[in-house]
Amino acid sequence: MELRQLRYFLKAKEFLNFTEAAAALHISQSTLSQQIKQLEDELRVPLFNRIGKRITLTEAGGLFAEYALQSLNKANDGFQLLKDLNNLNTGKILIGVTYGLRHTLTQAIIQLNAQFPEISFEIVFGTSKELIEKLNSFELDVILTFQETPSAKHFKHQKLFSAPMSLVTSDAVFANQRTAISLKEISELPLALPASGYSTSQFMGNAFLKAGLQPKVAIEINDIPTLLELVRTGKWHTILTQTTINNEKELFAIPVKGNNMIRTAMIIALKEVYEKKAVTTFLDILIRLNKA
Repeated sequence: MELRQLRYFLKAKEFLNFTEAAAALHISQSTLSQQIKQLEDELRVPLFNRIGKRITLTEAGGLFAEYALQSLNKANDGFQLLKDLNNLNTGKILIGVTYGLRHTLTQAIIQLNAQFPEISFEIVFGTSKELIEKLNSFELDVILTFQETPSAKHFKHQKLFSAPMSLVTSDAVFANQRTAISLKEISELPLALPASGYSTSQFMGNAFLKAGLQPKVAIEINDIPTLLELVRTGKWHTILTQTTINNEKELFAIPVKGNNMIRTAMIIALKEVYEKKAVTTFLDILIRLNKA
């Protein structure tokens, strides 16, 4: 059963005359008759009574007409929806993001919303590991995270920007006395760190291990806002990418010394999945903002 057959059938029902219906459809009468006959053969029931040159609707034809019209309307609705989707008049973007990239994300959302207010967003915060798992199960369109090492061949990675790893402290005097700080100095300070699921903790754990240092980790926590509140008390310091504390009051970042103390923010998506126009437009804005 084809949509054009339904359209032909409904036009024939409207005119109750194959010649007039064919003319309205800009096709030959033989084509119309053939397509309706094929439809009847597939349904195994006649839709029209043929009396000489006149036709009337059978009981089956009358019942079927309602569903044929619904099918055509649904198909037209779907066509219009896809048209709107391509014109960015509708659609939803599913984004996963690590806490350290929230400011980067919000600026791009504000700009996209200003241009295309009908686009909606669903935003999920999590660790890099959690977000990768959600992306892999098609729960997200794209993720923003500090994940420099490609995690699988079916992912595509695009660099966004680089940011230094930094000691985060609430002690302004301590921060103003240093332009950078060594791992050894950090290992002697009381620390509150993100939980082990965060890529930042894995990154710094490897750095301390290579340096043969054992940091004084008093607290591990899987909620970054709470972690920052603990640091504001002045009892603990933490280690995060510098971007994490952008616009945070009463907190100061001291870059960690070392050639490899740089993290790269990445856009990660699935390679073989169709990228919605809304996602493409969002990513273009995101990249442009971070090149400015």
